[in-house]
Order: sequence, then structure tokens, then C-alpha cells
Amino acid sequence: MSTLLEIKSSVLRQVQVCPSFRRRTEEEPASSSTEVPEPAAGAWKPGDGVEFFAQMRLILKKGESRQGLPCPEVLLRSSSPAPTEPMDPSRGLRALTQEEVEMLYEEALYTVLYRAGTMGPDQVDDQGALLSYLQQVFGTSPEEHAEAMERVKKAKAPTYALKVSVMRAKNLLAKDPNGFSDPYCMLGILPASGTLREPGPHKEQRFSFRKGSKRSGPLPAKCIQVTEVKSSTLNPVWKEHFLFEIEDVSTDQLHLDIWDHDDDVSLVEACRKLNEVIGLKGMSRYFKQIVKSARTNGTAGPTEDHTDDFLGCLNIPIREVPVAGEDRWFKLEPRSSASRVQGDCQLVLKLITTQRDTSMSQRGRSGFLSYLLLLSRLLQFEHQAEEPNSSSWRGELSGPAATVLCLHGAQSNLSALQLAVLHWQVSSRHHQTRTLDYGYLLGLLEDMQAHWEEAASLPQEQEEGLADSFSAFSEFGLRLLRQLRDYFPATNSTAVYRLELLLKCLGKLQLFQPSFEICPFETELNMDIAAALKRGNHEWFDKLLNSQSPREQPGPQRLAGLVKLADTVYEDLQSCYGIYASLFHSIIKIDFFTLTFRQLERLVAEEAWVLTEELSPKMTLEVASGLFELYLTLADIQRFWSSIPGRDSRSLALAGIHAPFLPAVKLWLQVLRDQARWRLQGAVDVDTLEPMDSSSKHSSSAATASLCFSHIQELWARLAWPDPAQAQGLGTQLSQDLCEAALFYTELLRKKVDTQPGAAGEAVSEPLCVVLNDVELLRKAAGQALRGLAWPEGAPGLEGVLPRPLLSCMQALDEDLQREARTVTAHLTSKMVGDIRKYVQHISLSPDSIQNEEAMAPLLKYLDEKLALLNASLVKENLSRVLEALWELLLQAILQALGANRDVSADFYGRFHFTLEALVNFFHAEGQGLPLESLRDGSYKRLEEELRLHQCSTRECIEQYYLDKLKQRSLEHNRFGRLSVRCHYEAAEQRLVVEVLHAADLLPLDANGLSDPFVIVELGPPHLFPLVRSQRTQVKSRTLHPVYDELFYFSVPAEACRRRGACVLFTVMDHDWLSTNDFAGEAALGLGSIGGVARPQVGGSARAGQPVTLHLRRPRAQVRSALRMLEGRNNKEAQEFVKRLKELEKYMEADP
Repeated sequence: MSTLLEIKSSVLRQVQVCPSFRRRTEEEPASSSTEVPEPAAGAWKPGDGVEFFAQMRLILKKGESRQGLPCPEVLLRSSSPAPTEPMDPSRGLRALTQEEVEMLYEEALYTVLYRAGTMGPDQVDDQGALLSYLQQVFGTSPEEHAEAMERVKKAKAPTYALKVSVMRAKNLLAKDPNGFSDPYCMLGILPASGTLREPGPHKEQRFSFRKGSKRSGPLPAKCIQVTEVKSSTLNPVWKEHFLFEIEDVSTDQLHLDIWDHDDDVSLVEACRKLNEVIGLKGMSRYFKQIVKSARTNGTAGPTEDHTDDFLGCLNIPIREVPVAGEDRWFKLEPRSSASRVQGDCQLVLKLITTQRDTSMSQRGRSGFLSYLLLLSRLLQFEHQAEEPNSSSWRGELSGPAATVLCLHGAQSNLSALQLAVLHWQVSSRHHQTRTLDYGYLLGLLEDMQAHWEEAASLPQEQEEGLADSFSAFSEFGLRLLRQLRDYFPATNSTAVYRLELLLKCLGKLQLFQPSFEICPFETELNMDIAAALKRGNHEWFDKLLNSQSPREQPGPQRLAGLVKLADTVYEDLQSCYGIYASLFHSIIKIDFFTLTFRQLERLVAEEAWVLTEELSPKMTLEVASGLFELYLTLADIQRFWSSIPGRDSRSLALAGIHAPFLPAVKLWLQVLRDQARWRLQGAVDVDTLEPMDSSSKHSSSAATASLCFSHIQELWARLAWPDPAQAQGLGTQLSQDLCEAALFYTELLRKKVDTQPGAAGEAVSEPLCVVLNDVELLRKAAGQALRGLAWPEGAPGLEGVLPRPLLSCMQALDEDLQREARTVTAHLTSKMVGDIRKYVQHISLSPDSIQNEEAMAPLLKYLDEKLALLNASLVKENLSRVLEALWELLLQAILQALGANRDVSADFYGRFHFTLEALVNFFHAEGQGLPLESLRDGSYKRLEEELRLHQCSTRECIEQYYLDKLKQRSLEHNRFGRLSVRCHYEAAEQRLVVEVLHAADLLPLDANGLSDPFVIVELGPPHLFPLVRSQRTQVKSRTLHPVYDELFYFSVPAEACRRRGACVLFTVMDHDWLSTNDFAGEAALGLGSIGGVARPQVGGSARAGQPVTLHLRRPRAQVRSALRMLEGRNNKEAQEFVKRLKELEKYMEADP
């Protein structure tokens, strides 16, 4: 019993399989022969089928990577550098002449020598380092450099100007009663003389436009400008722009006052009128103090001096303005230590040159063009310092290069938009000669877009240059997209990222299109991209076709190449869907996958149609194999399209492509059938009928068979034949072939085990255990494979329902293999029959003095030892089969022991009853063995009943006989007919009234198809009614539906009717005049439930009660068991009862 408790933890770890199905093959006349029929030779040479299934495995492995839609994580397998893009020096900016180079060099030197302003922390402040760097960039010799320096130094210094943008102020003081101010700004350039202060005991005071001067004459200020007055605000916004000429950048400073306006007369207007009279260089103005003095005849009183309230001032030295300019908030300062001010003012300052004495300026070359040429020269020089083949350079300039460009851009008064345009033009052109990082180019476009929205527009000439750069870059990008697969392979994550950035750059170009007065694109850019992609697809396919399957080759030779081409196309479509499609759709709104799929699918379909038409008359096994593999890939392409939501494959050029492949598929499946048999034959030949390893309990041939069937199932799933009628034919034939192969394998196993020498006295045969495990593994594997061979039947709503032929095939094969397993199980347990009978006989012969446990101990010990061996050798399913077989053997052995012992003591039967219950517990093993339902069914019930009846008295056995009749139910209610009766008990008369009404649908027992029925009515058991005789109705001739309406009286006490087993028995007989009467059926009605017996009637009539319909039947086994028990009794009562029943049995037909 301890062995069975360990069954659960020692279940076989098998090859993964699922429930099975199969069809029983028709037995051939020669199937009983001892020779196994050899399979016919197919496309491959007859052998063990290994080569064929190895090739099939390669085909299946190809399909494994095509399950479901591809995901980028699987496709992106490499992070190596991207392929090198084409470089064309002619696509860059035009080369400069030697004279232009010299002029550009002088322009760069002039920019460095006459720089003004403060250098930033990232800029190079060393003039010598900047000059040395320029000498390296232009490759100038020391002599040439010295000559150029001499020319530049002799040139006139440039004229400087300061661009000032007064943007806004914040948090000003409130000077008006309403809690606000009316601020305006006055600003101008203050020469160095205006900053001088004479020493004295007075407090330090700063210069102010409004403050009265004690000196005679105007204050030394120039270029005075005034903003508008912003009413009632403490956070004014002006956004006004001014230009001031600078005489000395080292000493001049910008001065700005903010005032709260209180005068009725606009000071701004007065200042403008006075400026028209004086006209200082066309822009000069007197200080506001002079304006005020003019209005008051030079005598400003105390009250008038505070007409406009002071809000703060700024003094900014020109030399402190950064070279690149600055946009900054300045904190307002007081004009004296006693002044109270607060707030900040935002200014944008930029120091530029208005006149430059250089050759390029003298020849009318704008600063825009000079900057473009200088940037191109510097960019080429800086890129050469990187890796020669690097495509990841992001335009990072060295400190000297960035400083020179910053100086030149500022001095040339180039706006932020112009600088962004120049960097894009130069970099995009340079990219076409030496590859740059697309992220850098995208950043330039984004920078240009940001400034484009702020600036008004570009001059026409500059806009035309920008349009040309857009056209050149888009043309270059379209050329790359035509060769998408070469320059941006889907397996290379680096290349795919570059493609994403390129598409974003092209997408940015489309955004600029509506902003150009001169449009750089003749058509929409995304239309040009789609056209380039289509052209690239066609070129890629033609190149692939010419290299793998040239049209000039013969058909059989082209076939192998076309298979490779179709595989390549499928992989490319996977890349298009998994990698490229999302990029094109999200960035430039092009459905690249649909565009490519439609185009490539049509091209492949054209080649396939032509080739199949050419090869159909030349169908050989080799051609059929190639066509089969080609069709699988074409079907995968169709399924790929259909697996995408919203796509319909019926509109494809491949729709209907399966038709010309049908002959090849049929021929290939015939080859598969033959090779499968050869493979199984070879596997069994080398099988030693030993477990493969310690974790397996089946042999090597079972694993091979399971793998073969799994391959067949996977192959059918990949085939997925679309025509339902043709699929049914192919699937039916393939399922039949698979079933035959399974039975063929079991026959090979049976022959193999028959040739194995058995060990003498071995009760448990290890080869038989292995074979039993092999059959079980085969049953599951074949069932799994057959279930996978389902084909579409065309009827809606039948998904998941197996076709009827396949279901029949599955059921038949499962029955065959179950029967084979039972046969092997019987063979395995047959060697234990003698031992089991011996131990059961030991129990029956044990004297009563021996305890029951001691009597059955040898049997349990024997079973425990054998089951330990079986548990170690069998899988769980087979162990259950063996346990069931052993259980049946034990029950039969005990029944035989009981039959061989008559008239023994009650202790004898009690011992076997104890043994039976002990064996039930042993085989159940606390839920780890057989279920109690199966243990207590079948022969167990018979044995238990006999043991119980053996312990009963004769009268108890007779009562049991009648009780069994009352419990019996007709299995077929209408087979033997029905009888309607009515019964009740008359307590006053102490009699039982039985009324036989009519019968229906009786059996036709005469030759004329009718019967002559009558009914025998009797009470039982006899010992309860010893004085009561049976009664009978009249015979009703020639009818199956007799009507009797006869009343019968039985004088019996009510107490007898309430006894256990008391009943009225109705026996229907067919009357025969010349021979014995025939038995037609019987029915019993318990007396305990009729009216008057169960409860006394009060004033009931003689015909009270409802009719009862009884279904006629024949005695069943459980009724006859009591009869057999009585046959073994020697007392008179038992013999008389059996004798009477024997007479009735003469009239009964055999139980059907």
C-alpha cells in the first residue's frame, strides 16, 4: 500500500502532447500475416527517413519565425555602425578661386583684429590663438600670413554701432495716486567726458537726463532716443529698437533713464521737434534737461523740476557688451544714494559694425555671403579632424572656430534667423559630401523653425538660397530612401535610428513649404517620397530576381531560387511592418507597409504564376518538393496580410494561387506517408525497448514517432489550404495516413517485444512496461496531431468543432490504441494470475483460528512488491490500467474461491468480506490510486452481493429476490410493452383488490406478428402469503394491446402487505396451443405503497385509486444472483422456491 501512496509524486515526465483522435483503418486481407508491409519508396531514397524529416524540420523552423506579427525587439538584432551613405563632392558648395580664398582669409583676419566687446567663458580671448587657428584652416604659409596681416592692419577700422532693444520692465515704483506709474525710457550714448566727476564734499551722484546741471551749456550726451509712454502700469512692455553709433567702444557707455510721465506736453514730441532743428548727424538729440530748459527759458524751479518722477537708471559700458550680444534683465539703479528705486529692465544689446574696409565688402559681398563661405571653410576643417568614416559627427566646433564665427556674425549684424539659415545651408550641403549626424541636421531645422516664427521674412536672395538647399537635401534624401534596405537595414538599430532622424528632417522641410514665396518643391514632398519608395521597391526586387532566379534559366533550376526569393520578400515585409511602417506613418504620414506589400506581393505572384504554369507538365518528385516549399511561403505572405486587423486577402494578387500547386501538394503528401513509415521502421529497428534516460519511461522509438506526428501536425497548420473541399480531401487522406502509421508502429512494437527473451520467473517484464508506455505516448501524440489536422468546413459558427470524418478517425484510432494498451496490460498481468490465485486460495484455506489480517498478509505483501516495480516502470495512465486489470483479477479469483466452497461457515464469508474491504483501501491508497467509484463497480458489486447473501437466511434471500425485482428498472421502457393496473386494500374485508386494466405495445411472439397474451397475478414472497394462490386473466387472442378489465381478490392481512419485500408480481405470457407458453415480460408493484396498506381508507369504494402503468422487463443479473445463492442451499424451502422459478424460466427467452 505504501507504493500506491507514492504514485502521485512519480508521474512520468513525457514529451508534451495533448488529447488525441483517429480513424480505424480497414484491415487488409494480409494484415494477419506475420510480415510487416514495407512502405513504398518515395521522392527520397528508401532508408530510415531521417534525411526527409530533417529537411521537413528546416521548413517548419522557417515557419516558426513567422508566427504572429513581428515586433521590433526581435527584428533589431545589431547595434553596429550604420552602412556608409554615398558621398558626392560635387553636391557641396562650389569651390572658391584662389582670389576668393585670399579675400575670405583677409575677412576672417579683419574680424579677429577689430573685435569689440567682452568674450564669453566658452570663447577664445587670445588673439594670437585665433590668428594661428585661421592660418591652419586656410593653410597659409607664414609669409602669406604676414602679408595678409599687413594689408588688414593698414585698412581703416570699422564703424561700430550698438543695437539696443528695450523690451520691458517690471516691479517699478508707483508714483501716481492710482497706485501705478506712466513709465517711459530715455536712452543714449554717453561719451567718456560725461562720466567725469569733480571731487567735492557733496554726496556721490550719477548722471541723469532729467537732473539740472550747474555747468553752463548742454550735457555731453549724444544719440538720445525716447520710448513711448505706457500708461498706468508697473510692468511696461515696449519692444522698441534703437541704433546708436559708437565712436569709442572702450570708453563710451549706454545710459538709460526710466521716468514717470506727468506733463501735459509730450516730452517725446518736444524732443523730436528740437531734434529736427538741431539735426546732430541726422539722429542726435539734446538731453531732456535741455528740452526742459527750452520750455522754461532755462530757469527750472523746484516744482517744475519734479514734474516727471524718476524711476531708475542704467549705465552700461560698451566694452562690457558680450561679443555675441546679450538678452538680459538689468537691475535699475538710483541717481543718488538718497534716491529710492526698484525694479528691473530687460534689454537686448548687440555690438555690430556698419562699415568694414575689406575686399569682400568693397566688392559688394554681403556679410551673409561672407559668413556662409567662412562657415563652410571652418566646417570642412573641423570635420577632417574627426574619424575619416565617421557618420556621427554633430557639427561640434572647436573654441577658436566658434569664436571666429561668433565675431563675424555679430559684426555682420546677422539675425538669429539668418545664422540658423546659414548653418543649415552649409551643413546640409556638407552632409552630402561627408556624412553628418541627422540629429544635428534636425536640430538646425528646429532652430531655424523657431526663429522663422519670430522673424518677419528673409530677403529674396537669401530665401532662394534656402529653397535651393531644401531641394538639394530632399533630392539626396529621396535617393537614400530608394535604397532604403541598403543604407538603413531593419536589423541594424543604429541605421534605423538614422532613418528616423532623416524622415524627421524631411518632415520639417514640408512644414516650411507654405512659408516660401518661391516654393522649392514642384509637388508635395510626401508624394515624391512615396514615388521614390515604389521605385526603390521595384529596383530591389529586380536585383533580387536577377541574382537568385533569372528568367533565362530552365524552370526546375529557377524553382529553388524563387523559393529563396519568396523567403527574402517575406522577411522584408516583416521588416516593413515591424520597423519601417511606424516610422513613415508617424513622421510623414505615408502607409509604407501597404505600399510595399501590394507592390512586392504582386511581383512575387506574377513570377509564381508563370513558373507553376511552366512546371505543371513536368511534375516530378523533386519539382513537387520545391513547389510545396514555395507554396508554404506564399501562403505565409497571404496570412501575414490577413493577420493585420482590417486587411482582406481576397483582393491580393496571390488570391487563388493555391490552385496550380494542388498536384504538387498531393504528390508531396504521398512522399510524406512513405517516409513516415520508413522513419518509424528505422526507429523501431534500433530501439532496445529500454527507457531513454532516468527521467523517461518510454523508449527512443516512441519519442521519434511522437516527433514525426508533431511535425506532420505543424506542417498541416502551415499549409492551411484555403479551399474547404480540397482541404477536406487532403486532410482526410493525411489523417488516414497518420492513423495507419500509428497502427503500423504498434505492430512493429508488438513484433519487437515478441522477439525479446523473457527472464525466467519474472512476474513484471520491463520490455512490456516500456511498450505499454510507448503505446500511451503514441496515443497522445497521434491524438494531438490528428486534432491539429482539422480543416475549415465552410459552415459559419463551427470554429473549434472537428470535422465529422476527422472526429470518426480520432475515435477509431483511440479505440484501437486503447485496445492495444489493454492487450499489452493483459499480457503484463497474465504472469501474475497464478500467484494471485495461490494467495487467494491461502485465504480460503486458512483455519478460522487465524486472524483475518494474518490470513491476507501474504497477498498484500505480494501486491505491494509487484506494484512497487510497476510504479517505477509505468507512467501514471498505464499504472492505472494495470491496477484496474489486477483489481479485476483479484475479484474473479475471490468469486472462484466462493464458488468452489459451498455450505461453509459464516466466518468464511466474513473473512472474504474483510479481505475485499482491505483490498479496496489498498487499491484506493487514500486517493492516490484508483477512485472508489471504479473500485466498487462491476464485479465488485456482484462479489459484495454474493458475500452478503451468503450471510443471509433462506427467507432473507427470498425477500432479497423480490426486493431486487422492485428495484429493477426497465432500460428500454417501450421494448417489452406496458401494463396498466389498479390496486387497493379493503381493510373491512381484509383483502387486497387487484384490477388488471389493459396492456400495450407487447412483444409479437407468434408467427403472424401478434400474440395471445394473458397475465398471471401472484403475491410474494411465498412465506409471507403461504395460503394465497396465483390467479390469471383470460387469454386475449391476436393482439398486442389487450384490454382485460378483470378484478382479482386476495384475502391477506394488512400486516403481511407491509412486510419487507411484499409485492404483487404481474407476469405476461403468450398462450400457445400446441407448445409451451412464451414469456413476454414481468413487472412488480410494492404493496407497502398502495392505498389502504400505507394508510387506512375511510369510506373508500371498491374501485378507489388511480391506475398505475408498469413497464414490463426481463429479470436482470442482480435478480438472478439471489436465485443462484438459493440454488446452493440444501434446505427444502430454498429448493422448492428455486424449482418453481425454474419452471417459469423455461418460458423465458434469453435476456437480450
